[in-house]
Amino acid sequence: MQVIPVIDLKGGFVVHARQGARHLYAPIVSPLVAGSAPRDIVAALLALAPFKTLYVADLDAIAGEGDNASAIRELRAAFPALTLWVDAGENSAAALAARHAADAGLPVVGSETLADAQALADMAGMDFVLSLDHDAQGPRGPQAVHVSPALWPRRVIAMTLAKVGSGAGPDLERLADIQARGGDLALFAAGGVRHVGDLETLAERGISGALVATALHDGRLSPEDLARFS
Repeated sequence: MQVIPVIDLKGGFVVHARQGARHLYAPIVSPLVAGSAPRDIVAALLALAPFKTLYVADLDAIAGEGDNASAIRELRAAFPALTLWVDAGENSAAALAARHAADAGLPVVGSETLADAQALADMAGMDFVLSLDHDAQGPRGPQAVHVSPALWPRRVIAMTLAKVGSGAGPDLERLADIQARGGDLALFAAGGVRHVGDLETLAERGISGALVATALHDGRLSPEDLARFS
């Protein structure tokens, strides 16, 4: 199982995500490194383990309030061996094609940004990751996207925003439901991972990877823990 570190970008800085309340996110304060500059944060994360993939959420782009494209380009240049999964609110086949053409990372399409299921259907055959977004009220985005596994690409993230930064543990029930309906797909858990025990549980259940942030910064996942999943 793959551990994928996460950074959330807002206003050019890495912010600390907590339970999906994006308007409250403040620049991250991490014991791993001084400041919240994206390049410094990523370098500090890579010092913990030789991660192969980094998930980047461009919160400004998702909200339609500008973007952090320059910071993402800097990360691509600084860490060329690192695969970037980028959620920048892209919700059309044309937007995905543009990101691929710019070599600006692998696009992540969040269900919360999709207008309807047809928008997802139009992306069939393209290389992207689908994030099935949930918050405390339930599924975000068109219900048809959540209940139509025939439309899903081969990589799917179960994003439980209410658990992000909460230390409440992964949403195992929802992961099991997506596995049962999705068949042979690579499923990634996002939100709630607390410690190596959670990673072990996810691996035992056949989850392909876990997106992690807080537990990396606060030391609950040590380099020794991470080495078991590198």
